[in-house]
Amino acid sequence: MTTKYSYFPGCSLKGIGRAYEESLLPVFRALGCELEELEDWNCCGATAYMAVDEVKACVLASRNLAMAEQLGHKELLAPCSACYLVLNKTKHYLEDSPAVRGVIQKALAEVNMTYSGQTPVKHPLDVMINNIGLDEIKKRVKRPLTGLKVAPYYGCQIVRPYATFDDQHDPVTMDRLLEAIGCEIVRFPLKTRCCGASLTGTLPEPGLLCAKIILAEALKRGADVIATVCPLCQFNLDGYHHNIEKKWGPHRIPTVYFTQLMGLAFGLGERELGLHRGFIPMKPLPAPAAAGA
Repeated sequence: MTTKYSYFPGCSLKGIGRAYEESLLPVFRALGCELEELEDWNCCGATAYMAVDEVKACVLASRNLAMAEQLGHKELLAPCSACYLVLNKTKHYLEDSPAVRGVIQKALAEVNMTYSGQTPVKHPLDVMINNIGLDEIKKRVKRPLTGLKVAPYYGCQIVRPYATFDDQHDPVTMDRLLEAIGCEIVRFPLKTRCCGASLTGTLPEPGLLCAKIILAEALKRGADVIATVCPLCQFNLDGYHHNIEKKWGPHRIPTVYFTQLMGLAFGLGERELGLHRGFIPMKPLPAPAAAGA
């Protein structure tokens, strides 16, 4: 039986983070899940709009929540870390602040929409671990990623401030998921440290330093690859190697989405999973051992 989820891709998964969507959709199909994209969704406002006007930012995000509720699926999937945070924050404002709730409901009513607050916002990690389960994921593995040393990097948004499905300081859901597909997890204490976020576009030097520290730690720990859940984190860790090298020397290690690694383990092709889009490519995986070898 196919399980259906409402799906909010957000702007990044249609732009710089398109490899995330390219890998997310086939992986969920392989797991027997159908993602129904919200029709005519709008930008969530990301975290920047929250800093300008929180109430208007919540109004903008609430339209997506209302559309998800109209679809009738039990849960809304939001893969992008910023989208996941903003949609969750909007739900909390609706629940906790009568004044904000009144503004939001009035704005929605002007476009003939309502939102009761009953549709949970879920991250793919949450769905895979707590809805689908590791046993089902292991059944889909055709090519275990045995020997691939991975540093799981969560970033700072999916467990802060709302630790709804994992620990705020030491999240482990991605660790468990990647172990289930055969990866060797390296201990990575910087798993929730900020990558620099938008500082790389406004204050480049401290932004690049944030990314360099994470790359250096992954290399120090012997990782072959960094796995992330966030389009901005992936962009910062993958896209600025030239700038980082000019100041601090080489720190070359690929940064990919956890869904890309899952897709490889499920037997999907590298281009199908968007792996050709990375600036620092992954090394070819070892050929699968011959049967009976």
